[in-house]
Amino acid sequence: MGQRGRKKGSNGEQSKALLLRIAANEFAENGYHGTKVSSIVKRAGMTQPTFYLYFENKEAIFQELVESFRGNLFNLTRKSRLEPGIEINSLSGRITYGLAEMFTFFKENPDLTKISFFESSTSEELKRKLALQIEENLASEVENGYFSASVDMCTFAESLVGLIERLTVTQLFPGIKEPNRLAEEIVDIFLNGVINKSIKEE
Repeated sequence: MGQRGRKKGSNGEQSKALLLRIAANEFAENGYHGTKVSSIVKRAGMTQPTFYLYFENKEAIFQELVESFRGNLFNLTRKSRLEPGIEINSLSGRITYGLAEMFTFFKENPDLTKISFFESSTSEELKRKLALQIEENLASEVENGYFSASVDMCTFAESLVGLIERLTVTQLFPGIKEPNRLAEEIVDIFLNGVINKSIKEE
């Protein structure tokens, strides 16, 4: 029914957006159970009846946040699929760009990322679906001749999700490395490996 009977308008949209932003921060800081509607509305300078114009309850605003994250993340993953006909010398740049976009999204939305990708009861399912989507991308990219068919793409996809997950916590959120740098390092590891090329074979 839209906003539970409230007319859509710029003020209404702004109020809803403010509630979502504050709720994301409250959930990220205090967890789902530690967050109260009263705390959200107090920080927003609103009343509880105003909150209920937009959201049925705490669970509803939490679910909207998680669904927003999921939609944006899967859209980025879909966009990152390599289409046929890319020049080989621009391949690593294209892959780096796609990964950097994902890390940038996480960096710009740290509260949303924390609750959706790490703390939500559905975060494990989200990462499983992300790995499946990456695996589908990789399968398409193998067909287009970009990657070796001998690699187990399920293992590759799960490894990539694990890297993204861990580096977000240890490097991105603490501000140690920027999205582009992390993306470049991941691509370098996967495309070039870690073997010292100067070692001569016996």
